[in-house]
Amino acid sequence: MKTAPAARVLIAEDEPPMRARLREQLARAWPEAELVAEAGNGSDAWEAWLAHEPDVVFLDIRMPGMSGLDVAARIVGTAASTRRAPVRIVFVTAYDQHAVEAFDRGAVDYLLKPIQPERFALTVRRLQQAAATRPPGDLARLLAELQQGQAAPPRLTWIKASVGRRIQLIKVDEIRFFQSDTRYTRVVHAGGEALIRTPLKELLDGLDPAVFWQVHRSVVVNANAVAGAERVGSDGMELLLKDSAERLPVSRAAFHLFRE
Repeated sequence: MKTAPAARVLIAEDEPPMRARLREQLARAWPEAELVAEAGNGSDAWEAWLAHEPDVVFLDIRMPGMSGLDVAARIVGTAASTRRAPVRIVFVTAYDQHAVEAFDRGAVDYLLKPIQPERFALTVRRLQQAAATRPPGDLARLLAELQQGQAAPPRLTWIKASVGRRIQLIKVDEIRFFQSDTRYTRVVHAGGEALIRTPLKELLDGLDPAVFWQVHRSVVVNANAVAGAERVGSDGMELLLKDSAERLPVSRAAFHLFRE
């Protein structure tokens, strides 16, 4: 009979070498744990948590899309509201000492880059010894405090796109959605569409998250262009756009944006 793992773990880190190092150190320091998923950005980390419900999450703080702090805030809020088992969060960070002191006051652990094997082993011991209780009430406040302390990146106002031999300037406010594939990002706007080589994860850092929503790993939509959402099959959803017959996929992690 197969025994249950000591813990089910998610690693979220946007740099592949660092992600590999975390994976190797986890296998060495905690071989009884099961790595159930890895993610290279905040949106994928959130989707992976919803899909696998791991006990332990290693979160890089600075990731494309949602930051590690954003993902942690969602996890803490969702776990509390749905009465799920408590989640133990470890931040992987290059933050300054002030933020580290804030972590020390809270119910989370942290690993400073570059990560030393001895420090990782200490974190594993802390995780193994952690009582199976819900995070204390001030964890949400701690996360909010740290989120406010992050410097907001400058917002994009124009997107440059090559159209034949011309460089086209597209006003961000006029963009309806971005859709990416393995090579290009499609920019659909009021005057037509264009292709750019900038990946979504880089664009997200310069877009206002209150206006541009990542509804799928390959789609970022301007909320002002959305007419509604429609269920597809038993567990799917698609967006309906104003003045367009095009329909956009919605991942499970973004369903909450369109619930009553």
